[in-house]
Amino acid sequence: MAFDFGTRRVGVATGNTLLRRASPLKTVASEGDARFAAIAQLIAEWQPDALVVGVPFHPDGVAHENTVKARRFARQLHGRFRLAVHEVDERYSTTEALSDGAKDADAASAVIILDQYLRALPEPSETPDAAT
Repeated sequence: MAFDFGTRRVGVATGNTLLRRASPLKTVASEGDARFAAIAQLIAEWQPDALVVGVPFHPDGVAHENTVKARRFARQLHGRFRLAVHEVDERYSTTEALSDGAKDADAASAVIILDQYLRALPEPSETPDAAT
């Protein structure tokens, strides 16, 4: 499950490591404990193995205020749900989602973030043939 963190909204996507594809889920309001209550419901429903959080940077790679906030959000997710949390550089994900015509840019950005994470995973090793 991936998150496009924002101070007002958080986009959410789900994905599958076998298919290496993500799908938009929804956008939740990013207001205090209500945000985490909504996320808790999604985690209970989808039972993800890990969480992915998009972390924004300036175009030159320098961190800024939202970088700090997104990383804090990632730590809070780990602390509350005790799942592995992976950070992904999400520069331009919202711009890409909007240029693709997304109706829900936040959830579409979460898809882009999760697709990026899934593409970076190592290829699964081939299982040996039982007949050999």
